[in-house]
Amino acid sequence: MPEEKAKGPASYFPSIEKTYGRPIAEWQDLVRARCPARHMDLVAFLKTEHGMGHGHANAIVAHVLAHPRD
Repeated sequence: MPEEKAKGPASYFPSIEKTYGRPIAEWQDLVRARCPARHMDLVAFLKTEHGMGHGHANAIVAHVLAHPRD
């Protein structure tokens, strides 16, 4: 049976890992360490402190906020 393709914010994860050279779990941990915080404040943190593009930062933050335990 073929693997199910990731949907939503998780669909960006392979590209994020390839582009920024860190596993998604590390990015998620960085975001979780700053919670509670507003969504856009977390996105701005990833963009300014780590040079991440808006779409990638938004995908990580959206996933963390929707799935705080993943």
